[in-house]
Amino acid sequence: MQSPLPVRDGVNATRLRLPDEGPWDTAMDYMMHRWGHIDPQGIEDRFDAGEIVGEGGAPLDRTTRLEEHTFIWYYRTLPPETRMPVEINILHQDEHLLVVDKPHFLPTTPGGTYIQESALVRLRNQLDLPDLIPMHRLDRMTAGVLLFSTNPQTRGKYQVLFEKRQVQKEYECVSAAAPADGYAGVEFPAVVRNRMTKSRSYLLAEVVDGEPNTETRIELLRTFDGGADDGGAARRALYRLEPHTGKTHQLRVHMASLGLGIVNDAFYPKLLDKAPDDYSKPLQLLARGIRFVDPITKQAVEYRSRLELSEARPA
Repeated sequence: MQSPLPVRDGVNATRLRLPDEGPWDTAMDYMMHRWGHIDPQGIEDRFDAGEIVGEGGAPLDRTTRLEEHTFIWYYRTLPPETRMPVEINILHQDEHLLVVDKPHFLPTTPGGTYIQESALVRLRNQLDLPDLIPMHRLDRMTAGVLLFSTNPQTRGKYQVLFEKRQVQKEYECVSAAAPADGYAGVEFPAVVRNRMTKSRSYLLAEVVDGEPNTETRIELLRTFDGGADDGGAARRALYRLEPHTGKTHQLRVHMASLGLGIVNDAFYPKLLDKAPDDYSKPLQLLARGIRFVDPITKQAVEYRSRLELSEARPA
């Protein structure tokens, strides 16, 4: 549903569905029920100023009946955020697409405590592109190639490519050169197929019994001495990962399932205690490239990351 309010400061207005019935006479009564314990004066001020609107952009006031609107829109009060010491590099821009190198630690879209500090909001503000929308997502801890649509008129043509899995993605990661104790040896290239689902913990994905719904091809590119944290004793390797499906955390789970957990992964194979971001130790996972037949030009295109994994040693 199209918001009647424009993007402001790079952020979409929030949409709220009003209940069909309940002990509330007005829309303001319901908002007080939901958030009055946080900022009751702020809610009253917004209604008085006409800053909360319904369908068609009609301003609501304190007396607007609950049943008059199904959805209402308003701008959230955004908490202050400390700017992350990471930057986004533009790889390509035209009238339809924006392709960037997303850094580690920066989320693709706003969520939780990250609003202004998301790739989407940063780029909307930096480039004055309020209609910018991501065509896919990268985990906050994953860096690399990320595509955005700049043109609402052609957006659907690119969305169809992703829906029909007509986009080929290539990743790289740094992991151990040999599986951890207790895991079988692996002959590369290997294909991992299993069934993944979101676990009861909102943080994690897990492998369960059943028909596979994920698939990744994994290729060993080269091995080299380990990093400074292990004295260089343990051998590490650079791997190429080609996912044929796109479940959340799929690559991280698939590598961990082989006993080859990705370097600096705080989730897999073992969930570590939550700690502040350590910008000196990014997850060693990079979206290296993406390719597809452009639906506008009908030409095969490929976009490649210019970033390098900090723990990967030169060939």
